[in-house]
Order: sequence, then structure tokens, then C-alpha cells
Amino acid sequence: MNRNFLVIDPEENMVTLKGLASPVRARMLKLLQVDGPMNVNDIARRLSLPQSTVSSNLQILEEGGLVRCETVKARKGNQKICHAAFDEILVLFKETLPPKAENTIEVAMPLGLYTACSTQAPCGLCSVDGIIGLLDVPDYFLDPERMKASLLWFGRGYVEYQFPNNAKLAGSDIESIAFSMELSSEVPGTSADWPSDITLWVNGVEVGTWTSPGDFGDKRGVYTPSWWKQKGSQYGMLKTWSINGTGSYIDSVRISDVTIDALDLAGHHSIRMRIGIREDAKHPGGVNIFGRGFGNYDQDIVMRINVKR
Repeated sequence: MNRNFLVIDPEENMVTLKGLASPVRARMLKLLQVDGPMNVNDIARRLSLPQSTVSSNLQILEEGGLVRCETVKARKGNQKICHAAFDEILVLFKETLPPKAENTIEVAMPLGLYTACSTQAPCGLCSVDGIIGLLDVPDYFLDPERMKASLLWFGRGYVEYQFPNNAKLAGSDIESIAFSMELSSEVPGTSADWPSDITLWVNGVEVGTWTSPGDFGDKRGVYTPSWWKQKGSQYGMLKTWSINGTGSYIDSVRISDVTIDALDLAGHHSIRMRIGIREDAKHPGGVNIFGRGFGNYDQDIVMRINVKR
């Protein structure tokens, strides 16, 4: 069963942490997670709380991206149905990507050097100097100018990168592999509450999914150029998928049983990494990928291979 994880950087997710900082809100989240979606009246009845208390706390949970609410028709008017957004929430204090070790092979892949793609609008590409081609026209993802891309986004689909398998060329056995990149959801404009299930595949094997909480535009990205409109996506969160002999992880949190052996790295001269949105995603909220010159981290997509000593 696929599970939705949210890993919180306490320096970047204060609104989400505020949502968790209440026994009442914790009880509400647990109820929605265990018993499924409910309306405000059901939550109030189950927890023996005033309806006004439930409504005010739901607003805080919504602002933190911890619950998702939708208005549906009822027998008399409309009702608000609330869903738990995540199965597990973790606060991560350590750096996402550890220092490079002597037995590590690192390759930095420029954002525009994808070798395959299939994208749907809203979509587009930017270099540090300007927009590439036309916005919301998927065909421009094949434009040669894409090689200069420092930001790309799409609502559905994927981009795929072909990394050299330098460990195989060196005759070394691979112990683990990791991919690091800056990501956010994609919505026209921005919205901090816009969950999106972003999935990574390696050599055609689905590794696991991270649910981005939103599309961030509250402040300009540290490296985002001044010409880029303030209402556009400004920065993301630095996420790392890693696969070793025990399973697959996002920022050290286990997400699946896919191990390094399942990727058959020794059988390929290249390593294909695909990032995108599954067709059946629970939260198909698109993706922004930030490269050098955009966002908060000023890095390409980084692959790190740890080889056996």
C-alpha cells in the first residue's frame, strides 16, 4: 500500500509545525487518518467538541497543508468534507545530503539535459535569462534551447535523465545510490496548500513517492533572478531519494522495499532516472524542478553512487 509522507524542515515549515502544536488538532488528525474523511459535525460529535472549536482548528490544519477539505452537496445545501493529507509526518533536522565520501562517485546533471519527456500543461521552461519557447506548450520541451533550463514545470507527465554508470566503468560494485533535487508542487500562480505526489523511477523501477505540500511563492527564492515574476514559483524543498541494500528512502525515511538489487545497475552502462507524476496519483498537483540559478539551493540534479570499498 502506498503511504504519503511529509518530511518537515523546521526552518521552512513553521506553519505546518503550528498545525501540529495542539492536542486538539492532533486528535483531529488521528481521527481522520484512522476513520477516514468526515464532515465538521461528525468530527465535533466524535471528539465531543464544539463545532466552532473544530472549524477554527481545521482552518489552521488547512493552512499548514495537513488536511484537505472539499465542499460537496448534501441533502440540505453543502457540507465540508475533510481528509487527512499524510499518513506520517516527520521533522528532520540534519542536512539532506551527507558530505561526499572517498568511496562516492558524484554526477551533477544540468536540468535541461533530460533525454525523454512527456508533459502536460501547465508547463514551461526558463533559463536564468528568460522564458524558453512558449508557456503551456509541451512541444517546447523538445526545443534545443532546453539545454539552458534552470527551472521547469509541468502538471502531469515526467522528465527522464540518463546518467553515466561510472561505477560499472570503474569495475566497482554499487552499495547505494541517491538522487537529490529541489522540488515543489505546480499550480497556476502559487499556493502553499497544494499537495502533489511526486514519484521517482530508476531504470524503469518505481522507487517511491514524496508528497510536496505546496507551490511556494511567499518570498523570492535566494537564487531566483529578479526578472522572474513574484507571483511565480520561487523555490522548493531539497529532497533526496536513496536506495541501498535494505530499501528505499526519502531524506532517511523509509518509503518502500525496493533495494539496490532491483535496479540491476550492473547490467546497464547508464542509469535512467525519471521524475514525475503517476497517472493514478492521489494528489496530482504537478511539479516544479529548480536547477542552478533558481530557487534556494543553486544546484543541478545530483546523483551520488556509493561503491564498496
